[in-house]
Amino acid sequence: MTALTTRAASVPLTGWIGMALIALNLFLFLFGPMLAPYGQEEIVGVPFDVPQPGHPLGFDQNGRDMLSRLLYGARTSIGISLAAVCLSFAIGVPLGILAAIRGGWMDLVLSRLVDTVMSIPVLISALVVLQALGSSLPVLIVTIACLDSTRVFRLARLVAQGINVMEYAEVARLRGEGLIWMIRREILPNVMPPLVAEFGMRFCFTFLFVAGLSFLGLGVQPPFADWGGMVRDNQQGILYGLYAPLFPAAAIALVTIGVNLTVDWMLSGRTTVQGDNR
Repeated sequence: MTALTTRAASVPLTGWIGMALIALNLFLFLFGPMLAPYGQEEIVGVPFDVPQPGHPLGFDQNGRDMLSRLLYGARTSIGISLAAVCLSFAIGVPLGILAAIRGGWMDLVLSRLVDTVMSIPVLISALVVLQALGSSLPVLIVTIACLDSTRVFRLARLVAQGINVMEYAEVARLRGEGLIWMIRREILPNVMPPLVAEFGMRFCFTFLFVAGLSFLGLGVQPPFADWGGMVRDNQQGILYGLYAPLFPAAAIALVTIGVNLTVDWMLSGRTTVQGDNR
């Protein structure tokens, strides 16, 4: 208990705020649709009507309950981003570590392929693919994951290359340890801290990217509700002094702020520990 108390006391206020925001959005991701009083496509009022009892956030451009749309949109927006990031790490991390350990032609081919993909702006690549294949959820997730895996590959390769030349890795190779053993026992445990931090940052970038695609009309399509699309659909409300588009925009901001605050705390804590060890 003493160790836990000490650990909790060392967390700064920003870290607690970040974790609280993540916990709140995780709760909405899991249970949001169950808490929604109305369906995501159910018309229950007058378009752009003001908040009233039973509808605390008012109505959108079609007369749908904004609160219900936000709760449904939490699962869609967070779920797509989380799935895309997990898939990008599932692609990028193994290939990056394999390229670092094997080297030679494998490293050369994978690195040049990644450089080629990264030479094209991500937004242009995504727009071309989504225009050609459509904006279904599987296509959206796989497209974003493949484009984002190039960044993950480069980080995993860079970190694994540094570990691969360390003395303990050389000793393991001289003992005759195989590739799987090297990755599982020597490489992965040492690359996890930077990769965990990168996971948080990648999630933020992906989350904002999905919201941006939805705002452009190429992201999540009806009947699914998502926060980026809700900003686009309700942007005309600003002309009438209404707050409808600000609610999903605030939800997007809170997710990114929460993840960024948590990642910053994790990175600063890791730096402090390393400094103390020196």
